[in-house]
Amino acid sequence: MPTDPHQTLRTSAKNGLAIVGFVALIGLGIWGALYSSRFVPSIVERLGTAAVYVGSVFTPAKPADVSVVPTATSTTLTLPVATSTPATTTPSITKVKVATQPVAPAPKPAAKTHKTVAIATSTTPTLYGLADLSIAVGQKGYLTSNTTDSFVASTTVPSDMRPAVKFTVKNMGTNVSGAWRFSASIPTRRSYTYESDAERSLAPGESIDFILGFDQAESGDNQEVTIVANSDNTVKE
Repeated sequence: MPTDPHQTLRTSAKNGLAIVGFVALIGLGIWGALYSSRFVPSIVERLGTAAVYVGSVFTPAKPADVSVVPTATSTTLTLPVATSTPATTTPSITKVKVATQPVAPAPKPAAKTHKTVAIATSTTPTLYGLADLSIAVGQKGYLTSNTTDSFVASTTVPSDMRPAVKFTVKNMGTNVSGAWRFSASIPTRRSYTYESDAERSLAPGESIDFILGFDQAESGDNQEVTIVANSDNTVKE
């Protein structure tokens, strides 16, 4: 049966258009992938979580210092005592020459001395009862860089700086705390709570000074930072 040349031409045109469309679709997909790879990081950068900067300084408990000041040593002096001679009924007077020795001058008192003796005390206190972790908030301010060494005390935070706060956690109890953690709810653009790593055990009287800063802060007055010691309740208090 003879083939219609017009039908063959139309079939060839359709096949050609299908191939061109398929190639165009592949090219559009590649272009979209490249464009997305350039666009997505900017979204992540704008919506990423805040960075938190934490620094700490450990302060050991101070041992009690005891000083002993000895009193002056007492000295016993022997004084000469005059004795009486009984009278005789017929006294006889005899002149006798007696060789005498010069009387030595009384010794001068020694200079008073002062001496302080340090009594060695045990550095390990008697442990009993429970630990008691207490928080004391110090200065407010901001960081000028991404290290806590750049802390500047201030009641206001410039818009291009990182808010920061100083606080101290001290063991006010009578026993060691063991490892513990703290949490901090910070006013960032997205609600965020920082959970610390395990902190070193604190003996009674020992403390750690912290500086905590963060970026992407929420603007406005009276922004609150809430800090909780022993946030995971691992320490018996």
